[in-house]
Amino acid sequence: MTEYKFPKEFIWGTATAAAQVEGAALEDGRGLSIWDVFCHLPGVRLDTPDVACDQYHRYEEDIALMKSLGVQAYRFSFSWSRILPEGTGKVNQAGLDYYRRLIGCLKQNGIRPCATIYHWDLPYALQLRGGFGNREIVKWYLEYVNVLLKNFGNDIDLWITFNEPIAVYVGYALGFFAPGLKDEKYARQCIHNLLVCHGEAVKLFRSFHLPKAQIGITVDVWHHYPNRPDDPADIAMARRQNETQGYGMFLHPLFLGGYSDELTAYMKKWGFTPDIQSGDFDTIRQPLDFYGLNFYNAIFDQADDPHQMDVQPGGNFQTSVREGYYYEALQDVLRMLKDKYRLNIPIYITENGFPQTDEAPDEKGEIHDPARIDCVKNVLIQLHRAMENGADVRGYFLWSLLDNFEWTAGYSIRYGITRVDYDTQKRTVKDSGKWYSQVIRNNGFIEGGAI
Repeated sequence: MTEYKFPKEFIWGTATAAAQVEGAALEDGRGLSIWDVFCHLPGVRLDTPDVACDQYHRYEEDIALMKSLGVQAYRFSFSWSRILPEGTGKVNQAGLDYYRRLIGCLKQNGIRPCATIYHWDLPYALQLRGGFGNREIVKWYLEYVNVLLKNFGNDIDLWITFNEPIAVYVGYALGFFAPGLKDEKYARQCIHNLLVCHGEAVKLFRSFHLPKAQIGITVDVWHHYPNRPDDPADIAMARRQNETQGYGMFLHPLFLGGYSDELTAYMKKWGFTPDIQSGDFDTIRQPLDFYGLNFYNAIFDQADDPHQMDVQPGGNFQTSVREGYYYEALQDVLRMLKDKYRLNIPIYITENGFPQTDEAPDEKGEIHDPARIDCVKNVLIQLHRAMENGADVRGYFLWSLLDNFEWTAGYSIRYGITRVDYDTQKRTVKDSGKWYSQVIRNNGFIEGGAI
């Protein structure tokens, strides 16, 4: 049996997002987000985030739950339209008050608040003005960030400017996510403007001189591999996916400067090149305090069989990959971040988890989810090995604390270590939650059981 012990200062957390857990969609002055509108469109989804996990009213219960599990940090997100119902202009005091109560309760219970500024839920009022495709989004976003920093600056340990910015591509180019558009040229402009938003937000953050807070960004990495490692076509396809439609769209400008040659050529060939202003790439490439990595799985590409990936959009982008889980990809990704993208800052695993479609309680009311435990354990084993080889990873946030609204998958997918009965809002800790609690308390585990 092998013992996997983590450094003493390693942080163990859980994660959620406002649109997925808060509910209270129309309460206390909150404005609509693009997801509120998208989910109510005829023929899109029957499920909506209107109530979700009702955390807006049950945050104290959820924080007590985290404390009972020993959770050390909670990654949540602010709802832009709860703070600024129209996206700009008048601030909603009730929204600020809610987050002040949430953050205060976390601190009172010894749980570190870690906050995502933007987790996919653009105010609908701003989408009507062009959304991320309008360069004015930089000004709108900074107004929002300024409100947050003025009110909560030093109360948040880790500030994350954006979560998985590829969601903008999925929503504006592929139409899977809100706002449901299919315009790749427009999407490329959205991506560029988002990256400028990020850089300007980092500069604004620095101007506040917050000694207790750090700032970074979370980019998910679904690394594409050639299904046949010696096949030139598969190799080319995997590289193209990584560089032009995957993490390369963001990591290259964030850490190396500018867009990669391959992405630049791709956008030029198809007429997708965004409008770029002088100084944009310097703004985007701001020094960061940390990098947030969302890791779920890898994808294997086969050029003569595009369906080889067997990808099902929904939930955290993919909930079904034919090849199963390739845990070793985490080591490859962490190595790539250092070698290719020259990251020399701390990394946090800001999301990792496992989806299930059917997790009913047994006759004793218990929820047994051994597959989730197995998945998380294998990821942590790979993480531990990567850290032994020099990866500077400071913490792990399990997705998710609760079953929740999983975007286009609605409530059909469950990621939580706590089951939510959506009819009664009853929370029941699953076996995975009990196991994770032991991992936290022991700061590690022994393969075959908790320490």
